[in-house]
Amino acid sequence: MRKPIIAVDMDDTICHLVKRAIYHNNIEFPTHPLRYEDMMDWNTDHLRHPESTMDLFFGRPGLYEELELFDEYVVEEMEKLHNAYDVIIVTAAVPKTVLEKWNWLQKHMPYIPADNFFTCKRKHLIGYDLLIDDGPHNLLPAVQAGKKVLCIPHPWNLRAREQYSFPLMTSWEGAKERVDEILQAQGEPEL
Repeated sequence: MRKPIIAVDMDDTICHLVKRAIYHNNIEFPTHPLRYEDMMDWNTDHLRHPESTMDLFFGRPGLYEELELFDEYVVEEMEKLHNAYDVIIVTAAVPKTVLEKWNWLQKHMPYIPADNFFTCKRKHLIGYDLLIDDGPHNLLPAVQAGKKVLCIPHPWNLRAREQYSFPLMTSWEGAKERVDEILQAQGEPEL
């Protein structure tokens, strides 16, 4: 029998990307500081300094290898999920960040094999049973396709969370049990 496939995003789901990118932005552009709470969209409006770009903000060399774990529970809970389900990492990446993301994953979660590491921006094209993600542009297509989701709440998904009732996961504590419950629920609509 096939194990359910759990697709897990990396950035701002198992590690903190935006907070670290803000940290570097505020050092480089102290006259135009950014705040995590103000990151309400996935566009470039938050880059207030004229020399700041999305590529600089998210493409600083070495950025993805220095990211902090989401919380103190994520490594243990991801291992529990890995042991019970077919866990795949599905992360958006440009070619220059793929190796950094893989290195980060192997440092913190070496039990995830290379065969379970996918770089893909259009996650709805991947086959999975449940998606754990922070991006509304990934969560909504998953729900519309009849898949289960768990949303990691951040300011940039607040509007989507107000419009749709995504199940939320604010901490990785008890994540395995939460996934078990969601997968066992049959026929209940997500929205």
